[in-house]
Amino acid sequence: MTYSQVIGKRIKELCQKNNITVNRLATLSGITQSTLDNIVKGNSKNPSIRTLHRIAVGLNMTVSELLDFPEMNNTIFKDE
Repeated sequence: MTYSQVIGKRIKELCQKNNITVNRLATLSGITQSTLDNIVKGNSKNPSIRTLHRIAVGLNMTVSELLDFPEMNNTIFKDE
């Protein structure tokens, strides 16, 4: 797996857990739906910390909480 795939998977899981759509998360985060779609689909290889911060705020969590999950901590990633 790649970083972008793992982050996309995490965001989708959090949307499901919070019973919101990716479109709704984009609105809550103050970023465009196309930007969030690209991150979720793994097309955005290097989302900025600012974008990740906005996503975290939209999910009522910190960036640390957003990025602290088993796949991120236990996966050996391929170079992107």
